[in-house]
Amino acid sequence: PPGDCLSHAFRKSASSPGAGAMAAAQQVKPKAADARVNAADDMEDEEEAVPYNLVEKLQDAGINAADLKKLKDAGFNTSQSIVFAMRKDLLSIKGLSDQKVDKIIEAARKSTDAGFVTCSQLVVRQKNRFQISTGASKLDQMLGGGVESCSITEFFGEFRCGKTQLCHSLAVMAQLPPNMGGANGKVVYIDTEGTFRPERLRQIAEGKGVSAEAAMDNIVYARCYTS
Repeated sequence: PPGDCLSHAFRKSASSPGAGAMAAAQQVKPKAADARVNAADDMEDEEEAVPYNLVEKLQDAGINAADLKKLKDAGFNTSQSIVFAMRKDLLSIKGLSDQKVDKIIEAARKSTDAGFVTCSQLVVRQKNRFQISTGASKLDQMLGGGVESCSITEFFGEFRCGKTQLCHSLAVMAQLPPNMGGANGKVVYIDTEGTFRPERLRQIAEGKGVSAEAAMDNIVYARCYTS
């Protein structure tokens, strides 16, 4: 199923409580806080490097605001969504003629990197990718370091083989600083089967030595009933 598509049991390594474990747990919060501060300082650079262009920018190419509103109302919020759409889908939008659609498509293509790039340019783009640890070292090795950003990773398996458990683990791991296998990120969790368990997130967060409340505040949840 789409919302339950991660399929390897998350194996949490057992560790005995002690002074060393407590000290490690106390160090996690400052490290995560420092990493988030650094991320905030680099926010402007990240905004300049976003991999999409909002349709509002097509006004610079002569597309009027009324037509852009029609596109947004139909769900086309970025230039990329227009480039990847079927022409007939754009023509089905009320108020957009053949000539307007052709002009919009041409403007969208010019504003995106939808064409060919050199190998050197591709290497530069791929440098921005990173891996998020699953929390299971063996699985990370199989995935080449973890779940890769800028891509879709699908895991599948039989009932009760650990897919949901891995989803919960990734929801916490993604929030950790990079030196702990995370990405200082926030998480959107779309649940199609009603298997989301906040109490399990609490256990995983505490096992990683981070605040369970802070971890859950960084997860945005939605229950999906239809596609």
